[in-house]
Amino acid sequence: MSAAGDPADSTEPVKRINLALQGGGAHGAFTWGVLDRLLEDPRIEIEGICGTSAGAMNAVAVAHGLTVGGRAEARATLERFWQGVAGAGRFSPIQRGPVDRLLGSWRLDHSPSYAAFDLLTRTLSPYQTNPCNYNPLEKILEKVVDFDVVRACTAVKLFVCATNVRSGKVRVFETAELCPEAILASACLPFVFQAVEYQGEHYWDGGYMGNPAIFPLIYSCQAPDVVIVQINPVERDTVPMTAREILDRVNEISFNSCLMREMRAIAFVTDLIDAGKLDPREYKRMNIHRIEADDEIKPLGASSKVNAEREFLLHLKTLGRVACDAWLERSFARIGVASTVDLAATYL
Repeated sequence: MSAAGDPADSTEPVKRINLALQGGGAHGAFTWGVLDRLLEDPRIEIEGICGTSAGAMNAVAVAHGLTVGGRAEARATLERFWQGVAGAGRFSPIQRGPVDRLLGSWRLDHSPSYAAFDLLTRTLSPYQTNPCNYNPLEKILEKVVDFDVVRACTAVKLFVCATNVRSGKVRVFETAELCPEAILASACLPFVFQAVEYQGEHYWDGGYMGNPAIFPLIYSCQAPDVVIVQINPVERDTVPMTAREILDRVNEISFNSCLMREMRAIAFVTDLIDAGKLDPREYKRMNIHRIEADDEIKPLGASSKVNAEREFLLHLKTLGRVACDAWLERSFARIGVASTVDLAATYL
């Protein structure tokens, strides 16, 4: 990021990290806040970003901004993107209902329009309900991101995950391949949008096979530190009882499953290196970090992922900035030294 970033004005050492950005609909505005805070910290240099769905959109916004005008422009591009999401959300038929507003909840659980949308997507396919395959995010990306600029980006390495419908394998698009189709493929929920065709293959949301994938950051980046911006809770304190709660928890588990498998592999290799059973000159020892706000995000529920109200997105951005600030305060000294997340306790 230093090539297009603003010069550091801190006497503290600059540390390089890679970012793994999860998808999660409107909850991606939490990641917006995290990125906004990281970009204003001259001590942090971002080498690579791997993103899925909303994480992919945040990633290309950062790359566009860094290439055009450095860190300040990256923050401004993120702002324009999420303000565009909020603008489109004003005209969405899916809004919070009177009960949700009265309760001060960001959920849409009592919204008649959300209930109708939920039922429709469970009974009819997007080829029936959305034959023109309209996706409001496509217009927002066109206005905010110049993909010629993104493909020419040298300030940060980009990796975007999508799921190949035919093979079931993860497809990782790299910087030179990125285009609107790749980003929309990464965010293509199969019950809402038709599969995105790209170079003769069809793709669904990358969350099914990599939310996000970590291996591109291991193999293609030099920095050993990966910071996971996690917006899908790993654990829940209660057992879901209603049909909606069960479905929401199934989706959370599904969208975390590949990440958890990669974390197990990383923990296994790390233990072998530390025990002297693997040569660290041949095997890369990774430092894993995590920025999350589980206590605040867990109560939001899955329905709030389609809530694009400006106030909600700004609330999530604030949560992201606060969580990132707290992480920097307690973990900056450990970057480049050791993991700051207990892999065994969190993912195994």
